[in-house]
Amino acid sequence: MFKWFATAPAQQFAQEQADFILSQLRGSMDKRDAKFTAKAEKVLVRVDRNARDFRTRERLNFYKKARLANAFLWKLKDGGCPPEYAKQLTEWLTFRL
Repeated sequence: MFKWFATAPAQQFAQEQADFILSQLRGSMDKRDAKFTAKAEKVLVRVDRNARDFRTRERLNFYKKARLANAFLWKLKDGGCPPEYAKQLTEWLTFRL
């Protein structure tokens, strides 16, 4: 029963993915040109693959998904990602899980 509330792996995954996105897209998040779009697409393909792998390893209930999404969102915001883009990325990741 307590395993239902164990969110450490989900939060760690969220922070790792947010760190990866921030490291790959640093300095170009405010730009909305074709070059940024292509780079962001490559990064999101890798994050999507990681999310599918994580989903097969971990069973996520709605509480774990909520904690994962919250950790991901705040890691992006704290890392300097524009709030609207961070929200879009969080919705995208949540949909993938």
